[in-house]
Amino acid sequence: MCLAMPMKINRIEGTSAECEAGGLTQNVRIDFIPDAFPGDYVMVHAGFAIQKMSEKEALENIALLEELKDAL
Repeated sequence: MCLAMPMKINRIEGTSAECEAGGLTQNVRIDFIPDAFPGDYVMVHAGFAIQKMSEKEALENIALLEELKDAL
């Protein structure tokens, strides 16, 4: 099973962005999101931002992932 994670873009350098989720940062490629800006939320899979999402969508997804984690 593959899982994509919602992350917030903190900084962009070329086609790479520093993203944050749950206090952890990761550099991801943003080649597929040409209109990405710091402060945007993106869905990240295998080191690539694959979809831009609203803050509301991202926070709902993060809450669901927290709920799943707590259930385990």
